[in-house]
Amino acid sequence: MSQTRITESGITLTGKSYTGDLYARAIHPDGRPYHTFRTASVEVFADDVRFEGCRFANTAGPGEKVGQALALYLDGDGIILEDCTLTGYQDTLFLAPLPEKEYENDGFLGPGKDLPRTPRTVIFERCCIEGSIDFVFGGATAYFYDCEFRSLGPGYVFAPCTPAEVETGFTAINCRFTAADGVPDQSCYIARPWRDDGAVRLENCYLGPHIHPDGWHDWGKNNAWGRIRFSEKNSYGPGAGTPRPPYVRVEA
Repeated sequence: MSQTRITESGITLTGKSYTGDLYARAIHPDGRPYHTFRTASVEVFADDVRFEGCRFANTAGPGEKVGQALALYLDGDGIILEDCTLTGYQDTLFLAPLPEKEYENDGFLGPGKDLPRTPRTVIFERCCIEGSIDFVFGGATAYFYDCEFRSLGPGYVFAPCTPAEVETGFTAINCRFTAADGVPDQSCYIARPWRDDGAVRLENCYLGPHIHPDGWHDWGKNNAWGRIRFSEKNSYGPGAGTPRPPYVRVEA
């Protein structure tokens, strides 16, 4: 098992490859499970870090076997990733801040548990992000330009916990939502809200046949329909053009 922590701000890292295999169900030296937020192959606690042509991977395996297993944990402002690849299964990429409160005991166990919930803005350009369940999650304002979100199994791409006072959550522009061979058609959703005010927006994105006709999922939070902030504009492809749930705003 291996892990890298980056704490120096204002640096550029090019062509690096980071691999780890920590996972939530493994037992930490403290006698407790690692849980989600102690599993990241790379942790970044710094501002204005740029990654160019880097690879981040968690090789622990599918979530049904190992639980959550992060490849990259970002808690910093002004971080930029260009031409990078992120590979995992459940919870590949976390974008701080965490929600204010846990749903379960030790749910936030890890390096960010007691840190201030500081608003963050990060940018991804021409990156490929792979996973299965909630493989891009967190509370940051994040812009994804010309990226590919590649589902490796049935599940959900985004799981936002956008704070209510933050206007913009995750925004994907000119991106492609694709799937690995063998992923069943209509078995994946674009997003589900980790917290009630979760925000995700798609603009000019291709949606493959693996996307469910509903497109989006409410995670059983019917009482949050007036707060969930999901929207699409000019989606195309086999997974687009079908009626969406009433809590999703669709623009022509």
